[in-house]
Amino acid sequence: MTTPPPGLRERKKQATREALREAALRLALERGPDQVRVEDIAEAAGVSPRTYNNYFASREQAIVSAVTADREARIAAAVTTRPAGVRLADAITQAVVEQYTNTGEREQQALLLITTRTALRDAFLDTTADIEPPLTAVIAERLGDTGAHTARVLAASVAAAVRIALEGWLRPARNTEAAEGSGTGGLVVPSGSLPDQLRAALAPLVPAFDAAERRTQP
Repeated sequence: MTTPPPGLRERKKQATREALREAALRLALERGPDQVRVEDIAEAAGVSPRTYNNYFASREQAIVSAVTADREARIAAAVTTRPAGVRLADAITQAVVEQYTNTGEREQQALLLITTRTALRDAFLDTTADIEPPLTAVIAERLGDTGAHTARVLAASVAAAVRIALEGWLRPARNTEAAEGSGTGGLVVPSGSLPDQLRAALAPLVPAFDAAERRTQP
């Protein structure tokens, strides 16, 4: 599956989105997330608040986007580039684990912020739904599923499994009375291995993927 290069208008939109992401993360790191307004992010990125609202619905979305930017497209692309002989379930598991764990310094900074605020954690978890559309297209192409019904169900299941894994990874510790009193949701220390949690959450989907692939075989 090939995608044509973006045109000038799309490149400008991508540049604006990137500027907003960078400004949101930088200001949140400098001031703390609670001290950053949408107007501040828009001004730092050189756009109006109205333009900001065309890209993000909240400051939390913009901050979280610094770590999740285009991840859904990268997952789909990673599945596409796996050799044809690799089982679809394995290709998807490998792509998800790879894209959720290979993070750079900027992403690590954003993740640290995300562990400190309930609103940021919620926005981070909500981004898992973005996995479904591009992954549906990739699965449909692999299965020859012209109606995309099976592909959509499988892709939605992957998105749900990833969310469950992340929820377990970011589960707040018990007895955090000081954190509850602060109203911020407290610092969450990620528990266990994220790759292991992702693999465990995706494992129940393997039979469904295998069955779908068998139906495509002559």
